[in-house]
Amino acid sequence: MTSSPDWNLFQSLHAVLAAGSLSSAAKLRRLTQPTIGRHIDQLERRLGAPLFLRSPRGLQATDLALALRPHLDDMSAAAQAAVRDASGAADASSGVVRVTASEIVGVEVLPPILASFREAHPEIDIEVTLSNRNEDLTRRDADIAVRMARPAQNTLVARKIGSVGFGFYARPEYLARHGAPTNFDELEQHAVVGFDTRAPMTIEDLQTRRPISREMFALRTDNDIAQLAAVKAGFGIGVCQHGIGRRSGLVQVMAGALPFRLEMWVCMHENLRASRRMRLMFDHLVACLSEAIGDGN
Repeated sequence: MTSSPDWNLFQSLHAVLAAGSLSSAAKLRRLTQPTIGRHIDQLERRLGAPLFLRSPRGLQATDLALALRPHLDDMSAAAQAAVRDASGAADASSGVVRVTASEIVGVEVLPPILASFREAHPEIDIEVTLSNRNEDLTRRDADIAVRMARPAQNTLVARKIGSVGFGFYARPEYLARHGAPTNFDELEQHAVVGFDTRAPMTIEDLQTRRPISREMFALRTDNDIAQLAAVKAGFGIGVCQHGIGRRSGLVQVMAGALPFRLEMWVCMHENLRASRRMRLMFDHLVACLSEAIGDGN
């Protein structure tokens, strides 16, 4: 390798790894597909090894590309954080704040909270990333996180909001047609919405006489939003947070059957405490989520 590849080439590699194809990476980077292809070819020549294997089924990342990916993730997160930090002075209530949360919280709980924040602070732009994976705040994948578990990193400023309970819920129209189960034996006779290939960790807390497997579900999906949408549509019975179930007009059945609760936390990196816009968002989330959890419980 005669010279060090520039960051522009690595950005294209990162986009292909993230998107899975040259065409999707081109859309992600707002470049043409031939340009992305040239970037990958240039990078392979400079590194002296292939990054992808081409086949009729598409691109397959080589071991070299996979080894580079975590470093590219770090570089991309750092670059995005630098752009956000540069968008507003530390002591100004303007700029960008990036918030991360689980899919359900992001879709069902955060929208009105973020809307009221925007009304109060129209000079602050908000970026939202939704994932059931805990984003790494130490790497600045996001500025502020709403998490459903106690944070493990010591470098975070964290505030516990409370805990969230869960229950079995269904549309009243569904229960009028099929009746309401009172125990797990009766529940198995209903159209139950549940997981497909990825069982929730909390399922271990269910005290039943039989194992919970995907075969007991009439609709199977690992997407939490899709599960809730099916229950809201009257497909059958599913699990959701108490507050979300009640706000959605659902009816709880088998009260007390789900003993587990999840803690809710708002977190940010301790280095962001000096930023006024970060503190404004942090405090707003703490206040509004505390109220939301109180209503739900």
